[in-house]
Amino acid sequence: METCSLPTPNRVDLGFDQPYRSLGSEFFSPVRPMGLPAPRLSLVSEDASRLLGLHLESTHPETQQAWAELFSGTTLPAGCDPISTVYSGHQFGNWAGQLGDGRAHLLGELDAPDATQNCGHARWEVQLKGAGLTPYSRHGDGRAVLRSSIREFLCSEAMWHLGIPTTRALCLVTSSLPVARERMETAAVVTRLAPSFIRFGHFEHFSYSGRHAALRRLADWTIARIDPACADAANPVLALLQDVVARTARLMAQWQCVGFIHGVMNTDNMYMLGWTLDYGPFAFMDGFDPAHTPNTTDRSGRYAWGRQPAIARWNLLALAQALLPLIGDPRLAIDAVEAFEPQFSQAMRAQLQDKLGLGAPQDGDDALVDAWLAAMAENQADWTLSFRLLSPLSANPDSPIPEALQSLFATRPRRFHTWVAEYRQRLQQQGRADAERKLAMDLVNPRFVLRHHLAQDVIAQAEAGDFSATRELMAVLRHPYAEQPEHAAYAAAPPQDAEAPALSCSS
Repeated sequence: METCSLPTPNRVDLGFDQPYRSLGSEFFSPVRPMGLPAPRLSLVSEDASRLLGLHLESTHPETQQAWAELFSGTTLPAGCDPISTVYSGHQFGNWAGQLGDGRAHLLGELDAPDATQNCGHARWEVQLKGAGLTPYSRHGDGRAVLRSSIREFLCSEAMWHLGIPTTRALCLVTSSLPVARERMETAAVVTRLAPSFIRFGHFEHFSYSGRHAALRRLADWTIARIDPACADAANPVLALLQDVVARTARLMAQWQCVGFIHGVMNTDNMYMLGWTLDYGPFAFMDGFDPAHTPNTTDRSGRYAWGRQPAIARWNLLALAQALLPLIGDPRLAIDAVEAFEPQFSQAMRAQLQDKLGLGAPQDGDDALVDAWLAAMAENQADWTLSFRLLSPLSANPDSPIPEALQSLFATRPRRFHTWVAEYRQRLQQQGRADAERKLAMDLVNPRFVLRHHLAQDVIAQAEAGDFSATRELMAVLRHPYAEQPEHAAYAAAPPQDAEAPALSCSS
């Protein structure tokens, strides 16, 4: 019989540490999670579990219950001293004042057994999302519902396997505890992992309130934690800003190239590590529309797909303003942010070059890429399928266009057919074998993404108590670039009668 690796979490020391407390009491509030009644360990990411050397995949009932109690905040392991952190931020372009972890509890840090396998980070913070009230809950209840928690869990892991920097989701704990939203739902807790959860808003909080000594401590702590090389620069905080700009530029290019829309790019949802943080009203685009946003509260389209890079730059300017008391010279801060646009454009163009299988850049490639995107937009062609189904197209002008690809551009085909002719000429110039090019394109164009209708289908089943479909979808999303012919249904565009994403921040 399998032994119980974690019999009683309140008596087991997993090695939690809480270095954030060293900054001082003005940075956080000590708070104990409220836990969940009769918690159940419903979903586990084995990849994220291995990251910390844990074994949440155990099927032993006593072990599973122990993990459920720990990662719902119902019991706490030895040495765990939870806190919630305070930050401020700009929301939809307006100063929102003090915010903070309204439903997040930072349990502390754990060692990663093999930092070389974990993006080079030796220690990871462990945070419960949805474990109850904190001093920063404002008018909220500190809870997360099953629907939104499944979305966050799945998308965190889907993004990771797409190769896009993101916080991880360790596990999902569920309960029958009722929670009032637009309708009555049930509570859940997602355990999130990251080397650090420091947001732009943490710096805004202390800068805008004039607490520059605290701002300095936070900057020094952040540099030591995530950017130690900056400590040797002539102006360490400027070097930190420059690194954040570069990381954010790369992240925005990655978002854009998989058709990901975050939905609520407030400064408090922007991450100093340049990773994806907070999965609320997000979506992966189906039909290509640069003005699309899935967030029903974003009536102006501020956070639409086509505006995400500009909003990232706006947020970086807000961060630069917050760091200005430490940087000193405003021109230096502005110059650091001005580097965003060329860095983003270079990263975006390089990725699109690879996605189209164009090889080394040539004159005219930018126009070819722009014409492809214009044809997609004109037909509202499915973003993911358009790129994936392009790879089998032969460079031979006498070969037929694959029917599946052609059908995506059937509404207004003229621009598409003109583009295909130009694209084939370009492919012939590089002299690359079709099979070789297809293989390379399939490595950067995912077949599977977390489409809204897929998430809704598994959520409906999970709300009825069946998580098997959620686990199957998660398994598919772990290999987004593989063909997986047995799972072809997960790669299809949404059905004609599928509802368009109508999401809000409660999503």
